[in-house]
Amino acid sequence: MNRRALFAASGLAAAAAGAGLSWWQSRPAQPSPDTSPSPDLWSLRFAQPNGGDLVMARLRGRPLVLNFWATWCPPCVREIPQLSRFAREFGPAGWQVVGLAAESAEPVRRFLQNLPIDFPVGLAGMQALELSRELGNAQGALPFTAAFDTAGRKVQQRLGETHFDELAQWAQALRGPTR
Repeated sequence: MNRRALFAASGLAAAAAGAGLSWWQSRPAQPSPDTSPSPDLWSLRFAQPNGGDLVMARLRGRPLVLNFWATWCPPCVREIPQLSRFAREFGPAGWQVVGLAAESAEPVRRFLQNLPIDFPVGLAGMQALELSRELGNAQGALPFTAAFDTAGRKVQQRLGETHFDELAQWAQALRGPTR
């Protein structure tokens, strides 16, 4: 093999290796399977702002929309009427809505005096943020909403403000109860 052909072959091999390395480094990361245990929602219990406990086990077997919120979170406050509407309109068909407040009882009680909510509220404090992370909220931000089917499997989630139409689409996508 002459010298010129040897240089050409070496150059092509180097270009191919560089292109292969570039492709390897730029390809999208493959998600690793989630091997972390998902939280057992049905074993949890939360105090309610006006007394008593919200026992999640009592909600088992029906589709559930679980919303993480706080009174100091403007998008959380804006979406509450949307969640209440969903609870009113889809509740008779079996859907449930639960709000978990990421704060203590007193601010939530004051808030509920001004804006009644048509679904149960549990006081989860900082546990709300950890639980929302376990459910897929990697940022730990609010509001965060997740929907669960009748078997308790998470089937939808949304970080940020949700709306009635989106929740209704979730319900219809599950082929669950519709309005």
